[in-house]
Amino acid sequence: MSTEELSKEQQILRLMRKTLGSVVRDATPLGGRPNPLKDTTIQEIKDCFALISDREKELAGQLGFDQAKPYYKDGEQPNSNVLNFVKPSKE
Repeated sequence: MSTEELSKEQQILRLMRKTLGSVVRDATPLGGRPNPLKDTTIQEIKDCFALISDREKELAGQLGFDQAKPYYKDGEQPNSNVLNFVKPSKE
């Protein structure tokens, strides 16, 4: 599978995840009202999110992305230093 095909599949998965999330937000009842979705439908939505996430991880692995590090389109990592702040003791 080429990088271009992977990119297209990643775009499709991202759009599916966003659309499914919007449907869930729109269908979620406010103020303790009963949920219009059946329990089986809610579980199927959760399963869809899990499958999308698993496939996105597989595609990232095929492209060699390290999940622990952020990906930047320009390929450059930001130049920054991490500072640790320690609260001084009251002694």
